[in-house]
Amino acid sequence: MGKALGDVLGLAAGVAVSPLPVVAIILVLATPRGRPNGVLFAVGWMLGLSALGAVMLVIGGSAGASANTQPATWASAVKLALGVLLLLFGARLWRKRPANASEARLPKWMAAIDRFTPVKIFGLGTALAAANVKNAPLTIAAGASISSSGLPVGQQIATLAVFVIIASLGVLAPLGVLLLMGDRAKSVLGNWKDWAAQHNIAVLAVLFFVLGLKLLGDGISGLTS
Repeated sequence: MGKALGDVLGLAAGVAVSPLPVVAIILVLATPRGRPNGVLFAVGWMLGLSALGAVMLVIGGSAGASANTQPATWASAVKLALGVLLLLFGARLWRKRPANASEARLPKWMAAIDRFTPVKIFGLGTALAAANVKNAPLTIAAGASISSSGLPVGQQIATLAVFVIIASLGVLAPLGVLLLMGDRAKSVLGNWKDWAAQHNIAVLAVLFFVLGLKLLGDGISGLTS
């Protein structure tokens, strides 16, 4: 189980360092029902990651992701493909980054968050976790790593749970700050939001490069071993 955890910790950290979801939950926390809405967003986020990871565990289990305690060829091929995909996304984002960070703009839908119903906020958390262009490939890669580890089902589920918790730290941190600091958290969260909004594209581009290279290396290693 230790090796499987080691394989997914970097992927979990990559999901946790997601500027856009951090900005989203800070905006959610600023709504009139900030605390309950924040909890709904965080629950949706964690369920989204869990569901996507669980699907990969099921697929890996039925498709034989582990062969003689070694990753099956298809599992390594998935990592290789995801690594290439992330590198391409990273290159595209790096070219699109604004020359001046202060010129960065947030998605237009964020301006309407204060009018979102609780169901929409829950759905937003789920979508940003499971349908995000960065988080989905990383979660799929984590599920492939876990399912190809040869661990018993119970340990695979426990490893996925650890992945989800670590991958959720970025979203949970603003919620924790608000719950602990109350009104004093507004300035702290405001500074976090401004920084994340300005550097979102650059941070994502670097993460895509680093994690893309990791998955590329893991895939090549699995296919050539």
